[in-house]
Amino acid sequence: MNDHRSSHFPGQIPHLSMARVLINLGLIFAMLIAASSAHALERFPPDMDQRKPLQSFVYRIFCAKPVATLAKNALADSGRKIRIVAFGDSLTAGYGLNPGQAFPDVLQMALKARGHDVEVINAGVSGDTTAAGLARLDWAVGEDADAVIVELGANDALRGQPPVETRANLDAILRRLDGRNIPVLLAGMRSPENWGSDYRNRFDAIFGDLSAKHGALLYPFFLDGVATDPKLNQPDGLHPNAHGVAIIVERIVPKVEELIGNVQRAATGQDRSVGR
Repeated sequence: MNDHRSSHFPGQIPHLSMARVLINLGLIFAMLIAASSAHALERFPPDMDQRKPLQSFVYRIFCAKPVATLAKNALADSGRKIRIVAFGDSLTAGYGLNPGQAFPDVLQMALKARGHDVEVINAGVSGDTTAAGLARLDWAVGEDADAVIVELGANDALRGQPPVETRANLDAILRRLDGRNIPVLLAGMRSPENWGSDYRNRFDAIFGDLSAKHGALLYPFFLDGVATDPKLNQPDGLHPNAHGVAIIVERIVPKVEELIGNVQRAATGQDRSVGR
């Protein structure tokens, strides 16, 4: 959030001491308002999650203490933002949502509110399969990327593509990112029920297996808490609405903070596998 306060007063004040008094009174008044607002947020009822998902999101993301504290590191010393590429399909791209409501936009807002100097780049393409993601990986994830959230596989499952192919594509994506020493958070997906238990078991196992193989962080199910809930999805029943995106961000933020921690350790020459 930008600070639009100005250091200039609209008119001349004849006495400097009076100006200082007014400034101090203004600061005290602002602090009292902020304290009152925070107290009001703390008094949300315990069942708020079920009734008011956006208010819950505001409280949890903007008022709760961060899981990971920003440490002094090489990136902070250089004054450069941490660049996280959200690399995925329509769930990342923000299909059917207004500008600023997509997952990368809301995630960036939440992380900044929690004290992280980050930029989250939207590298989502609606309709992408894991094969399409692999084909565009090298140009979609630029040289200035510090970390990547990989969210792919939903379209593979919807189309009933062989799990062995999905596994091979994601394996190749993670292997290339490993080769570039880029920390990764792999967001898992689940198969629809209509393909049967054998397909579902083989597909659902992909994400945990590959995160362990490559030492990537794992968020087991990207749509956790949102899938199949009509209140949190668009009319197609597949893509989250703005409320749904808020829930996704609320739940995934702790893992993204771990990802930021890996970036910080990599910047200072520490083992980025710590905390995986």
